[in-house]
Formats: sequence, structure tokens, C-alpha cells
Amino acid sequence: MKSKILAAALAACFANPAAADAVTDWNRRGSDLITEAKLGTPPAVRVMAVMQTAVCEAVEAAKGASAEAAVAAASRTTLVAMMPAQQSSIEAAYTNALAAIAEGRAKADGIAAGEKAAAAVLARRSGDAKLAGEQYRPHTAAGVYVPTMLPAATQWPARKPWVMASAADFRPGPPPALTSEAWVRDFEEVKTLGAKASARRTAEQSDIARFWEYSLPAIYFGVVQSVADMPGRDIGRNARLYMATAQAMDDALVAIFDAKYHYNFWRPVTAIRNADIDGNDATQRDASWTPFIDTPMHPEYPSGHSVLAGAVGAVLEAEIGSGTAALATTSPTAKNATRRWSSPAEFVREVSDARIYAGIHYRSATQAGESIGRKVGELAAATHMQKQ
Repeated sequence: MKSKILAAALAACFANPAAADAVTDWNRRGSDLITEAKLGTPPAVRVMAVMQTAVCEAVEAAKGASAEAAVAAASRTTLVAMMPAQQSSIEAAYTNALAAIAEGRAKADGIAAGEKAAAAVLARRSGDAKLAGEQYRPHTAAGVYVPTMLPAATQWPARKPWVMASAADFRPGPPPALTSEAWVRDFEEVKTLGAKASARRTAEQSDIARFWEYSLPAIYFGVVQSVADMPGRDIGRNARLYMATAQAMDDALVAIFDAKYHYNFWRPVTAIRNADIDGNDATQRDASWTPFIDTPMHPEYPSGHSVLAGAVGAVLEAEIGSGTAALATTSPTAKNATRRWSSPAEFVREVSDARIYAGIHYRSATQAGESIGRKVGELAAATHMQKQ
């Protein structure tokens, strides 16, 4: 039943595209197809980076041709290559998009430009698909049971970045020492605000935590669409905006998983239940403590959501400045509620706060994540957006 509802929703989306330009339309379609494919966050971000890069290069190559046809062809070609199981839905989206474009030489040339750009990007990124298989070794002694669910994206630091030179370019310093006052502050904040039964977390803070439980690209691209939909923009400018954002998000995850597996720092649920062994008398063990939101399956430091938000925020600041701007997005984990912010910085700050309210990150991890994301986003913006 759920699959029929999803299929109907996707068909409706494809048949009635939003009144944005073709780049934004295909960004939304790509996000819907990722949901249909049930991809995890790192692979989903990679798909969007490849697609948006091909789209931008197609638009820039389609001089005198239909940019809309180029966008459709680049999107279709990359998405089919990366999500072959969704080919029927992709083809339906492609057919509907092309039907709205007048027949003629411009359309044919646009399709050719889009296919050529997509093929070139896929060729450049072919190494991503050739990464060695899962190599994670669970930490244990022979014969001793440990939980058997394996952590996520352990191979991600081996991926070739888009704008960074290497995965470790922006690796932060270590998390606070367990004997430090900073550790005690981090520990107490998440223990108090992030507990499942917290009496200190407000109703709004709980709503924020649930809102940002969602991590697929759509929630971040919703914020980007707030800018792409502003008056006076053209398809070329939006193509560069989406490409810079998508590459920044993808590189941000490469950087964050490099740092996560380098430091291998414990999550709050582990630390709080083991506070009697951290060597700090100021922290107190709670043997039954659980987080408000389920803990992701990878090390704590730094925060992945914060690095994504920091990257997106930096690209948007490069595009519109750091002043007042009407930004918004929706979240499936919050019953499709919409939240709004008046600046990129306000949006980034909320994402970081959400991870503490959720009980899955310390303040130091969100600050480190924001810093990495900001550096990656600034680099992506400098690389791709100076043509405007």
C-alpha cells in the first residue's frame, strides 16, 4: 500500500512540476527518486552532487540550445546510471519534462549537450563506484560478543573529493579531553537536554530535534530552493548554486567521516552509561540513560548534520550575504512541518542545537562540524560561483 501511495505521489510531482526553473524542478525530482530508492544519506548526497554537477555543465554547454532539455537529459542520464532500479520512474519524469519543450533543433541540441555533460561527469567520478568493499573490523577480543550492527560509511574517506585536495584537508583537532571542564559542560548539556524523558527540553526543542532527525538531501536543498526561487535569478545562476551546494555537501561528508573514524569518539549514550570510567569525578553515570532520537551508527565527533548545514550555509552566504533572508524547508520526520529562518547563520545554529536536543551529539562536535562545513562551503563557492 505504501509503495502505491509513493508511486502516486511521484507521478503527481512529475506530471505537475513546480513553477521554478528546470534546475530546481529536477533537484526536487532527484530528491523524490532518492526517497523511492531508500538510499542512505552519504550515497544520496553523492547522487545529488553528480547530478547537479552534470546539470550545471550541461547548462553552460547548451549555448543556443534548450537549457531545459539539457537539464532534463543530464539529470536522466546520471540518475539512471546511479539508481538503475528507479529507471521507470526516472524515464517517466524525463518524458514529462521533454513534453513541455517545443520540438526542434534547440531541443535536440539541448538533449545532446545534457547527455554529453552527464557522460563526462560520470566518467570523472567512476572511481567512487570502485571503492574497496566494507573493511570495518568490530572492536572486540576473540570469543567476546559485541553488538553486531556495523557502522556506516567507513569507506567514505577514501572517496575522491570535488573541491578539497584530500579527505583530511579540514580535519579538526581532537574532542575535549575527558579530564577537562569542556568535557563536563558537553556531558551535562546533552545528558540534561537530550534524554528521552528530559524534563528540561521544551516542546519546541523536541520539535526541532524531530525535524532534523531527517538527513536526506531534500531537507537541505529545501533551504537552497528558498534562494533559487528569489526574483531575478536565471537558470545558469541556479545551476551554479545547486552544483556548488551539492559538491560542498558531498565533500563535507568525505571530511566528516575522515574525522569520525580518525577520532572514534563515543556517543552520549555510551559515555553517560559509562561515566564512572571516564576518569572525571564531575560526571555521574546514569545506567539507564537513552537519547531522545535513535543514535546513528557511526562515531560521534564531529557532527555530520552540522557539517552539512555549515557547508550549505557558507554557500548561501557567498550567494546572498549574511544578512536577512527568508529561508525555509520541510521535514518528513516532523509530519512535513515547515520551519523558517531569517539568515543562513540562524539555520545552521538550529541544526546544531537539534543534535544536542536529540541526545546524540555534544556541543564541541557540532561546533567542529560547523567549522569544517563552513570551510568546505567557502571553497566550493570560490571554485564555482565567481562567474556570476
